[in-house]
Amino acid sequence: MVELKLPRNSTVGKGQFFPAPAGSKNVRTFKIYRWTPDDDSNPVMDTYEIDIDSIGPMVLDALIHIKNDVDPTLTFRRSCREGICGSCAMNIDGENTLACLKPVRDMQGDILINPLPHMPIVKDLVSNLDGAYAQLRSIEPWMKADSAPPPDGERLQSPEERAKLDGMWECILCFCCTTSCPSYWWNGDRYLGPATLLAAYRWIADSRDEHQGDRLDALEDTFKLYACRTIMNCTQTCPKGLNPAKAIGRIKELQVERKL
Repeated sequence: MVELKLPRNSTVGKGQFFPAPAGSKNVRTFKIYRWTPDDDSNPVMDTYEIDIDSIGPMVLDALIHIKNDVDPTLTFRRSCREGICGSCAMNIDGENTLACLKPVRDMQGDILINPLPHMPIVKDLVSNLDGAYAQLRSIEPWMKADSAPPPDGERLQSPEERAKLDGMWECILCFCCTTSCPSYWWNGDRYLGPATLLAAYRWIADSRDEHQGDRLDALEDTFKLYACRTIMNCTQTCPKGLNPAKAIGRIKELQVERKL
């Protein structure tokens, strides 16, 4: 009989408790994943009681408050605080999203915060996205054209051609979609994932790009593209309201159309 065992450090223990200051009136509990590579300890969930009347409205405001005033060892990424940079992507109450766009008051009960799932962890809430960025580079996400640009201006598009890029250029590469995808969990070393394929279609659909055929050739692969099983987690979780599944479906349609 086969006996399957999880790695020892897959067990998450109970961590430290940080109570709210005396006199706090509107207290919410945040349970946050903690792990450091500096020792051989298992990850734990630390518990923080925060008076949300004393902070801003978003989960990121709570994390910044914890970092600044409660526990300076907490590690997470953040930058713009406006849903533009994608740095603060994490799993909040079971959903991949941006901490800067997630209102605390929209959630009930204890707030559970983990790093993006199924990625190596650098520390605490910081996931290692090196592999995802390498996949992004592999699809060459820039315009490729052999013809010379107009001598007196830019390469132009009609309004209709430009409209085809809507729903793709807005991607901020937070990788919430990719790390929510079971197909990527299973085959992340070979499947490019929703974020990268959305970026690929953004250039395939661009009327100024002259290498559509080459881009489609590069994606004609059992795993790179066709490991997608249309589970739709990617579209459901995108904090920008984009539809990576639609872009992936359109790439598959183009692959079929050019063979007919």
